[in-house]
Amino acid sequence: MADTAEMAVVNTIPPPGCAGNRLLTALRPHDLALLTPHLTPMTLAVGQVLFDAGEDVVTTVLPCYSTMVSLLVVTRDGDEIEVASIGREGAAGGIVSAGFKPAYGRAVVRIPGAALGIPTNRLEEAKLRSPALADLFARYADVLLAQMMQSSACNALHSIDQRMCRWLLSTHDRANDATIRLTQETLADMLGVQRTTVTAVAKALQDEGLIRTGRGRIEILDQPRLERRACECHAQVEAHFQRMLPEVKT
Repeated sequence: MADTAEMAVVNTIPPPGCAGNRLLTALRPHDLALLTPHLTPMTLAVGQVLFDAGEDVVTTVLPCYSTMVSLLVVTRDGDEIEVASIGREGAAGGIVSAGFKPAYGRAVVRIPGAALGIPTNRLEEAKLRSPALADLFARYADVLLAQMMQSSACNALHSIDQRMCRWLLSTHDRANDATIRLTQETLADMLGVQRTTVTAVAKALQDEGLIRTGRGRIEILDQPRLERRACECHAQVEAHFQRMLPEVKT
């Protein structure tokens, strides 16, 4: 893993029962016990690169609480487009493959905070020992793929204000916090538009009383109305998530 992917480790005990990450919480005790000895508490910084395109993903990172990671496709010119977001409901890296695991894109921390890391080879070993654990991670891989597919359709078909509403709702679900600590510049990068465009859309949503913006934060004030303003993509992905992973509450 490249120097930019180095992750700070804190000397604390993992959350009791790994409650900070819902994917781990969904495991039965004897399945979780296969992973617990190998889990390392981490503190992730905003902008931190967990892995980059072409790198062997040696560490699987499970965000906890409000921490969120973006999966990005990086163009030849260096532009970054977000294709999926991962929060406390999932894991970044080492989801389904075995052996050499080169990353297709880049994983970047968007909302900093606590996480748990596990060597990907240890995770693969645990999957071989527990069909239930392997099934849970396979189903999570399915919903992550669904999110990527829906994101591609959304980027092609829907307006920027619909896409921004969808992203805010998705982030709220994963962070479980009405206040999203993110700059408009970062949001513009993830949506693949100019910052001035995001600023204009944010102002319109604020004027309607749906959100409130501040320095480095966006607060959701009226979630039901924001859902009505968003395209159907958010609801489609969430419905698939509930069908595939009903035991993982977001």
